[in-house]
Amino acid sequence: MRALVTPSIESLRPYEAGKPVEELARERGITDAVKLASNENPHGPSPKAVDAMRGALAEVSRYPDANAYRLRARIAEVLGVTMPEVVQGNGSNELLDLLVRTFTTPADHIVFAEPSFVVYRMSALTHGVAFTAVPLANDVHDLEAMARAITEKTRLVFVANPNNPTGTHVGRAALERFLRAVPKDVVVALDEAYAEYADAPDYASALSLRALHERLVVLRTFSKIYGLAALRVGYAVSTPEICDYLNRVRAPFNVSSLGQVAALASLDDAAHVERSRKQNSAERARLSSSLAALGFGVTESQANFVYARSPLPAKELYEALLDRGVIVRAFGGLPDHVRITVGTRAENDRLVAALREVLK
Repeated sequence: MRALVTPSIESLRPYEAGKPVEELARERGITDAVKLASNENPHGPSPKAVDAMRGALAEVSRYPDANAYRLRARIAEVLGVTMPEVVQGNGSNELLDLLVRTFTTPADHIVFAEPSFVVYRMSALTHGVAFTAVPLANDVHDLEAMARAITEKTRLVFVANPNNPTGTHVGRAALERFLRAVPKDVVVALDEAYAEYADAPDYASALSLRALHERLVVLRTFSKIYGLAALRVGYAVSTPEICDYLNRVRAPFNVSSLGQVAALASLDDAAHVERSRKQNSAERARLSSSLAALGFGVTESQANFVYARSPLPAKELYEALLDRGVIVRAFGGLPDHVRITVGTRAENDRLVAALREVLK
C-alpha cells in the first residue's frame, strides 16, 4: 500500500482533536466530564443563532447558497470591506488548505512558526510543498527570523496571531515591520481565530494593516468566541483577485445553510460576544494565577486558553486528569506542556481541584 501513497502523506498522522466527553464516558464510565481541550466557548452560541437555526431546519432538503451572499454581505458591512474581498470557508481550516492548494506547488516553499497551528504543517505535507518551521522565541513568533527564512521559492507565510497553542501575540509595531519586509509576491496569511479575545494594548488585527502588504489574507472563524464550532464557518478577507482564485478552488456548497444563518445571527448579537470576551478575560486571569500557584509555568495568553509548563510530564498529567473527569490537551511534540481552555468559573474550579489531587 505504501507504494501507492504520496511520500509526504505517508509521514502524516491523523489530526488528534481534544478527546470528546462521550469517548471518556465510553472508556472510563465518567459521565460528568469537563472538556477544557478544544478552545470552545463554554457559554455556547448566541440565543439568536439558535433561534435562526430552528427557523431554517425546514429547508435542509435544499442546498445552501453556494456564494453565502447574505453572510458575506454582513461580514463586509461589519468589517468595512467589500463583498468581493470576503470568501466563506468550512471553518478557517478549509481556507488555510485552500491557500496552499491555490498558491503553491511542490516546487515552492512555505514558512510558518512552530509550535503553531498544526494545520499549516499538515497542509504543506499533504500537498508536497517544502516548508521551513521557524522556532518561536520565548513562545512568541520570531517575525524577524521568519522574514529571513523566506527564499526566492517562498510563496506563502502563515502567522497565527494570537498563536495556538501558546496564546501569545505579536504587537502592532513588529507586525508592521514584518509586512513591510515580506516580498510583494509572497502571500501572507494572518490566522486570527482568537482575535476577538485579545486585549493587549499593542495587539492589532491585520485587517487594519492591509495597506502594508498587497497579498495579505486575514482569516477568522465563528468557532471560537461565537460558539459555533460544530457548524464549521469561517471566512477570509483579502483582495478581490486573491478571493477570486480561492473561489475557483473552493468546493461548492462548502458552508451549510444552518451555518450561514447562525453566523449571520451571531453578527447581530454584539452583546453576547462582549459578555464572552469579558468572562474569558476574568477567568483567564484567575486560572493563570491558580496554575502558577500550583507550580505551573504559565505563558501570558491573549486567547481563550492557557499554555502552561507542567510540574509533571504532560502525558502523565493528562491521564491523571482524565481519571478525574477533566479533559485538557497534551501534544506529542511538547512533552512538558499542556494547553487548557478557559472554561466557566465552575469548570475552572473543578480543574484546579483535580490538579491539587494529582500534584499532592
